[in-house]
Amino acid sequence: MVPYCSILDVPYELVEHVAWLIHARRCELGTRWRRLGCFTQALLVLAHLRKNETFAQVGPGSGVSEATAWRYVDETLEVLAAWAPGLREAVAGLGEGDFVIVDGTLIPTGRIAADEPCYSHKHKQHGMNVQVIARPDGAPLWFSRALPGRTHDLTTARAHGIIQACLTHRIPILADRAYQGADSTVRTPYYRHRELPEQYQQFNRDHARLRAPGERAFALLKTWRVLRRARCSTNRISRIVAAVHTLLTCENTG
Repeated sequence: MVPYCSILDVPYELVEHVAWLIHARRCELGTRWRRLGCFTQALLVLAHLRKNETFAQVGPGSGVSEATAWRYVDETLEVLAAWAPGLREAVAGLGEGDFVIVDGTLIPTGRIAADEPCYSHKHKQHGMNVQVIARPDGAPLWFSRALPGRTHDLTTARAHGIIQACLTHRIPILADRAYQGADSTVRTPYYRHRELPEQYQQFNRDHARLRAPGERAFALLKTWRVLRRARCSTNRISRIVAAVHTLLTCENTG
């Protein structure tokens, strides 16, 4: 392998913040010595998440083995994921009159055809279903755990308790047609809009305009290229999504 210099397109403050979290974790464990310092470990992990570089690439590039790079990444993901907000915490922060946007996306995986539960017939590929609760401006409030890709969006939302949580706090939800029949608090567009009276067509247009910023949440999530096509085990995707959510929150508040 031939090493080369590269630019990591993340704020310097974000690297410092992750380094401090790693430092706190090392102090908690009583770690005396590591091959890499906290800042270099943070760089290694962020390069893996941001650029989707393999452990064989980021490890030797930082002066450690592939196995050590895997351990560093796994340790940091656990630290970051612990700071991701829970569903109740995310919903409880909303005020009266607020509404949220709920949507789902597929995190593509490089799985084989035998993994039938992970195959999404809608997207025609293997992957994992992740739900989001977003503010009206598209800022993500909460990301769900990843479920097999063939799971329907409405089934996934119910399984995670999204519908019930918003109903309890009386928070209206804007969602697409996949969530029809969820609950009275969930607003979805009408079917066959071209055959409907003008007022229903106008409702669909207004609904689409208000719901469109919700796509920004997944666009932000997938700026971390590791989630554009995950090469890891499907069991690790939930932790990666939670870790990336923490990084997005740090970027926005920093």
